[in-house]
Amino acid sequence: MRLLQRLTEANGVSGYEHEVRDIVRDELQQFDVHIVGDGLGSIFGEKKGTSEKPRILLAGHLDEVGFMVSEITKSGYLRFTPLGGWWSQVLLSQRVIVLSGNRKFTGVIGSKAPHVLTVEERNKVYPMKEMYIDIGAHSDSQVKEWGIRVGDPVVPTCPFEILPDQDTILAKALDNRMGCYVALEVLRRLQVEDHPNTVIAGATVQEEVGLRGAQTAAYAVDPDIAFAIDVGIAEDAPGQENLLHPKMGEGPVITFLDATMVPNIGLRDLVLDTAAENRIPIQSETMLGGGTDAGRFHMNQRGVPSLVVGVAARYIHSHVSMVSKKDVENVVELMVKVIQKIDEKKYRELISFLH
Repeated sequence: MRLLQRLTEANGVSGYEHEVRDIVRDELQQFDVHIVGDGLGSIFGEKKGTSEKPRILLAGHLDEVGFMVSEITKSGYLRFTPLGGWWSQVLLSQRVIVLSGNRKFTGVIGSKAPHVLTVEERNKVYPMKEMYIDIGAHSDSQVKEWGIRVGDPVVPTCPFEILPDQDTILAKALDNRMGCYVALEVLRRLQVEDHPNTVIAGATVQEEVGLRGAQTAAYAVDPDIAFAIDVGIAEDAPGQENLLHPKMGEGPVITFLDATMVPNIGLRDLVLDTAAENRIPIQSETMLGGGTDAGRFHMNQRGVPSLVVGVAARYIHSHVSMVSKKDVENVVELMVKVIQKIDEKKYRELISFLH
């Protein structure tokens, strides 16, 4: 788990993914692959198997949700704007890191003590536009002296930890450093295992702000088939128990529907059948809100059969998240087995709509 720890503890909000990309590049350079990317910063390792076609894209995304400094007040506080989707209730009194050049500044998202709240304030959700970050500065000139500027990224902070059950991983940015980890681990496995295709595995940029890297990456690498490896929503907390919704620790999650894509049915069935053959437990998800990079992958050029495969995660889009180590390992195993099945004949079956 050292690689996943490095990935989650690295700082990389949308548009500022270089720290995470450097880790992915370091890993890719250990493999027998050709490193490719796009003009926005997405990065992949391309490995040819026993055939050049079909080209299979396996992608996590480098970026995590975070913030950007939007204003420096006269008193030295920082106003901020979100990068990605946030619920304001999870923010108050949380620690953050402000990144400015090569320097890092610890801050806290300010909040009033309960003793001084009015009755009206106690009963309302505090809006993000009224929040600020306190970095211990006393004036705007001191902030500028330290080199902090409007436009600098702000990243949540949370150390990586495996909890006492030896399965639950607690960390920030598991959405979607988990996907980056899976892509790298699949590529590592394929260094010694045959596959009848070419695999392009790695991660995109700027998924959290509108699937932007997915659009440019798909154009750059020109896949025939694409898998977005991402997290699903675990709905297994008190008050959310629903037998039909994904639960942490009960297997990889296949997304049957989201706001950006209806998957290729043949590809979906291939993954479900492969899971059954290898006794890998599977969960399904339908989600009308939100989407993944597959929402862009599947519309590239003439159309790309695509699917979202991932793990159920708790507390995403906050400072902390949880996934099951067993689920992550099962996603790696499942993707290796699926990739080993997809040859040119199988690809043609997936797109044979005219026959």
